[in-house]
Amino acid sequence: MVIGLHNLKPAEGAVKKKRRLGIGPGSGRGKTAGRGHKGQKSRSGYAMKIGFEGGQMPLQRRLPKRGFTNPGKKQWAEVNLDVLERRFQKGETVTPEILLERRIIRKIGDGVVILGRGELTKPLTVTAHRFSASAKEKIEAAGGTVQWVNS
Repeated sequence: MVIGLHNLKPAEGAVKKKRRLGIGPGSGRGKTAGRGHKGQKSRSGYAMKIGFEGGQMPLQRRLPKRGFTNPGKKQWAEVNLDVLERRFQKGETVTPEILLERRIIRKIGDGVVILGRGELTKPLTVTAHRFSASAKEKIEAAGGTVQWVNS
């Protein structure tokens, strides 16, 4: 048999019939249609608010609030030297845009900071917004140069 759009159908038992409510007493779902008797939940248009606990003080209001989120906090994209060692060849230039392009960082955010974890054996020209003291030392010791982004 040739398969075509005209003869496709779901697997046996994959599709259930829709439950038809309120279609007579013999159906087992007649009269109140499975909603019980009276009350808010039996009415059409009923929707309970998320977190509503029947008038009891909800859990999210009973628990104490703690901490503080600083709206002025800077989001730095951190890159360590061991990553630069693995992902760049001798003499290459490292910029925030190239780091983004090679998916070493997800986004530049407030800037790129180069940190000193790992060793660097090849000379690279590294351009970033910030450098840790150890990263700057190791880049220059390997014969590379450090440049700051003017922003």
